Amino acid sequence: MPTSVFYRNFERHAHGEGTSAHATTYCPGCGHGLAQKYLAEAIDELGVQDRTVLVSPVGCSVFMYYYFDVGNSQAPHGRAPAVAIGHKTANPDSIVICYQGDGDLASIGLAEIVSTAQLGIPLTVIFINNAIYGMTGGQMAPTTLLGQRTTTTPAGRTLLAGQPMKMAELISGLDGPVFVERVALYDNKRRTHARRTIKKALEMQVTGKGFAFIEVLSECPVHLGLDPEEAENWVRDNMVPVFPLGVKKDITGGAAFPTIPTARFDPEEALSAVGTTTERPPRFSEGFPVHIDPEDISFKLAGSGGDGAQTAAMIITRAAIAEGFDATHIPSYGPESRGGTSYADVHVAVKEVLSPAAPNPHFLVAFNAPSLVKFGPAVRAGGMIVYDSSVIGTVPDGLAPGVRIIAVPFAAVAKDLGAPLVKNVVALGALQGATKVFPEETFLTAMCAALKDKCAMIPVNEEAFRVGAKFAEEQVA
Repeated sequence: MPTSVFYRNFERHAHGEGTSAHATTYCPGCGHGLAQKYLAEAIDELGVQDRTVLVSPVGCSVFMYYYFDVGNSQAPHGRAPAVAIGHKTANPDSIVICYQGDGDLASIGLAEIVSTAQLGIPLTVIFINNAIYGMTGGQMAPTTLLGQRTTTTPAGRTLLAGQPMKMAELISGLDGPVFVERVALYDNKRRTHARRTIKKALEMQVTGKGFAFIEVLSECPVHLGLDPEEAENWVRDNMVPVFPLGVKKDITGGAAFPTIPTARFDPEEALSAVGTTTERPPRFSEGFPVHIDPEDISFKLAGSGGDGAQTAAMIITRAAIAEGFDATHIPSYGPESRGGTSYADVHVAVKEVLSPAAPNPHFLVAFNAPSLVKFGPAVRAGGMIVYDSSVIGTVPDGLAPGVRIIAVPFAAVAKDLGAPLVKNVVALGALQGATKVFPEETFLTAMCAALKDKCAMIPVNEEAFRVGAKFAEEQVA
């Protein structure tokens, strides 16, 4: 039947002109065309086109949004169910459909589909099983049959590669789904049944019954090396014995899934839930620190696990945001909770941080010698290194031209103050004193906010900051 769910012209090659305006990306004989036709007809017959969101995957059906005139989201490889949950919970009245292939759903996305199916939230999943990685060159898929030749199993899949995954059976064994069935497309009888089954799966969502999963055995003539008719016979004779057709689970006569609360988008409520407010923080800076860079300033803070580099990086980030600038903090941890390598990249931008990584920072704060050796040569020309002279004896060679060196005994100062853990605050003070990136009040306000649950620690932290700043200021004077 004709359906308005498909666009009249497919605006892809040649900007939707000529024959390209009506040609899909699917090979002759591919089952995707039929499965998508049945899905479009079901959406049309149920009258839910304006409510439908189609989540398309990475795979042969990656360009579905060129064909379906519905809401569309493109998901990262295997993550369609997670994207679908987001759509459904944000807008419970939407009809959300995941359309995925065997490599996308049964391989990289296995955890996502299992957890989503167990959740049982009303969603519709159409799973295309053609026993091969179709888009990427014909590699073995989780559903590839034993003995089947692929580009990665040229002698045929063996038991050492595992047996084919039966996704319909796996999903039906979970508590969440209400309807699971496997269908095929190799003759008119199976096509008619597949069309009805896809519609029923969509009805389960329209009526609020719950999660439905339809596995479609599909032909891939290109990678099978067969013509379309031979490919249909291959599915019938080889796939069906391994993947038996039929209903695997049907409890659609039970109660509907509980009502999903309508999402609320009140900024005040959201901020209150995380313990913050819309009240504007005080600002002390007269503007962006253009004496360092006109648009974007990058920092790298590095040391051993437990040195406090991550906390110091977060305080810089929050201080910048409080001043009205964009800022990012990207942490990187070693495997050890204490003693392993730990570093953070921070960017502060006048408008927007375009890349959060800082491979060539303006400033490096080094808490130990390995960090200085590793990252010191990466500091850009004219930049600055602030390091802990308590534990670092020498500065390595190979620094860029014009890099200034500020030596401040972070650990020794903190120890003298009776609080060894505040050496990262000494480092923050030294950074501020050497760079004047923001006023002292900016950092102290951000630091006090971070210590709001440890008010007794605020005085010693403020003292540590000021001592660190004084050490640095004496060297840049």
